[in-house]
Amino acid sequence: MGRFVEEQDRRQDFLLPASLDDYVADDNPVRVVEAFIDELDLVAVGFAGATPAQTGRPAYHPSTMLKIYLYGYLNKIQSSRRLEREAQRNIELMWLTGRLAPDFKTIANFRRDNGDAIRAVCSQFVVLCRQLSLFGQATVAIDGSKFKAVNNRDRNYTAHKAAKRIEQVEASIDRYLAALDRADREASDVPQARVEQIREKIAGLRGQMRFLKEMAAQVEASPDHQVSLTDPDARSMNSSGRGTGIVGYNLQAAVDAEHHLIVAHEVVNEGNDRAQLAPMGRQAQAAIGAPEITVLADRGYMNGEQVLECEGTGILPCVPRTDTSGKAQRGLFTKADFVYDANHDHYTCPAGEHLTKARARSDHHGDIDHYRNLRACLSCVLRPRCTTEYVKRVKRWKHEAVIDAMQRRLDLLPNAMGIRRRTVEHVFGTLKSWMGSTHFLTKTLKNVRTEMSLCVLAYNMKRMIQMMGVQPLIAVIRT
Repeated sequence: MGRFVEEQDRRQDFLLPASLDDYVADDNPVRVVEAFIDELDLVAVGFAGATPAQTGRPAYHPSTMLKIYLYGYLNKIQSSRRLEREAQRNIELMWLTGRLAPDFKTIANFRRDNGDAIRAVCSQFVVLCRQLSLFGQATVAIDGSKFKAVNNRDRNYTAHKAAKRIEQVEASIDRYLAALDRADREASDVPQARVEQIREKIAGLRGQMRFLKEMAAQVEASPDHQVSLTDPDARSMNSSGRGTGIVGYNLQAAVDAEHHLIVAHEVVNEGNDRAQLAPMGRQAQAAIGAPEITVLADRGYMNGEQVLECEGTGILPCVPRTDTSGKAQRGLFTKADFVYDANHDHYTCPAGEHLTKARARSDHHGDIDHYRNLRACLSCVLRPRCTTEYVKRVKRWKHEAVIDAMQRRLDLLPNAMGIRRRTVEHVFGTLKSWMGSTHFLTKTLKNVRTEMSLCVLAYNMKRMIQMMGVQPLIAVIRT
């Protein structure tokens, strides 16, 4: 085979066999995995089995199991069975574990039994990033994204789904009963085998009807009116596409705006983000260790109670206001066209008139004040563009000042939503690409949170390797 690069003979014997270390280059990311885990105090973190038992069969050290998992998530290998095969044939993993090859059940049980400790390891890496002063800007972008669970959509029931499927089964039963009636009237034209087949299908549909009615009762008794059969914690959620949805979990992530590191994350099974602004802000503030942080979020996080909860805590949210009234589409003035004067406690309308606070009425909400100007409205030439009611009323929440202060912060950051978009949405795309089409492999919220912590740890580690390089990062870890 002249003129080609020739391979070595696999049957060639060597007097001095090459060591595994010769196959792992100095800039191989697997060396960062070893350095980071070797520096951890696994007993303090809380790993079960870090202190060996005096009797019984010797167990694998938690550091070995953690190395296998971290290597797997860095290389898009999340399955315990695939990790078992890789430990037997992958040179990098052989080097990392010292040629130990646990079976898939041992690997899977480690992830299941050490969820809290694995999440603590993920937090430890964020602490390392903080010690390197990577969060000096103290600005984070938060967002939520839906990740698929192992629960199929057909194995999830809501009140609407149960009613719809009951209706479909009833229609099928009626259709087969009608066919059976025709067979009785025209016995000579319908074979007996076909009649027996119709009766079997009717019996099967009636059994399915009993199951669906039982599911409808369970859905009615459930606190959130949902039942998932495969993964009991998974929930049906709307996705960004119109008319689409998945059964899964909602990942909340707070990402550093400067280096795009995930400083805090949480997995919830609520389909919206309206109650996540303050909790994620507190987690991000604690992770960064700053007395004051700026939190960028989209309109899905707009919730006055959540903004109020952030007030005075050092969390400065920047969330655009939402307008669901549809007045702008109808050519009417919106609330933004009415300027509030805090000193005089009144609104100035587009016609220049002042709307003052009305007396509280029994049918009004206690936290909402109403502002109006009856005399000016009746003779105003702009009234057709202002309201379709008898008089224009502007509602104001008693804590609206915190919303106004947030809007002023947002006005000083015209590129805030652009920064948020390019900071956090790329992270979700990367994680979903790594996890594949099935996303989560484990069941229940507790195990799913553990799995996501491994994904986040792998993401942050790969990000740090790209920023610093392998050997500089190892040097920092060991100092």
